[in-house]
Amino acid sequence: MSTSTSTSTSASAKAQATPPARSFLRWRIVDIVVASVIGVAAGLIFLAWNVGYLGPKALLEPLLPGVQGLLDGPWLFAGVLGGLIIRKAGAAIYVELLAAVVSALIGNQWGGFLTLEAGLVQGLGAELVFLLFFYRRWSLPVAILAGAGAALAGGINNLVLWYAGSGPAFATIYLISTVISGAVIAGALSWVLARGIAATGALDRFGSGREARVRV
Repeated sequence: MSTSTSTSTSASAKAQATPPARSFLRWRIVDIVVASVIGVAAGLIFLAWNVGYLGPKALLEPLLPGVQGLLDGPWLFAGVLGGLIIRKAGAAIYVELLAAVVSALIGNQWGGFLTLEAGLVQGLGAELVFLLFFYRRWSLPVAILAGAGAALAGGINNLVLWYAGSGPAFATIYLISTVISGAVIAGALSWVLARGIAATGALDRFGSGREARVRV
């Protein structure tokens, strides 16, 4: 293959990976289907963590009240992962909220309405970060910020609903802990997971999948 042909092919692939203006506003059927699959799968993970976190929580709470926020990350990843893969306005909110719906329908210890409310708030926290970058930047730093945004929104929500009356020390430790967990688990790990899925070719109909093909 000639150099000019190779360059042309690469340029064409990059052009395909770059979405046209405002394409982030138009949802396709495949976007809805894949976002729904991610949301349901994440909801099942939420259900497992609803029970799995109890052991680590019992160990962390006596060490330093508020540090249990480090365990929040697994409840925050759905919106970030959905946003990174779907790359459409509202994807983070939709996927996080759908995961919360699955958790609420099957049952958990927090009640249905409060679970849905938490999912909406956490999804909004991630969504606002993607909006801040106009749905055009999907790098690791942006993913980390989105995870931290979901954690900050969810953490403030939890302080209001579940830790009302807690002192400044607890609130500070809890917020710092949950933001760290959100940045690492919901942010960085979701970015790694999205890249891994894209590398398999399963996301070739999405900008995230086309970018992976360009990198190769």
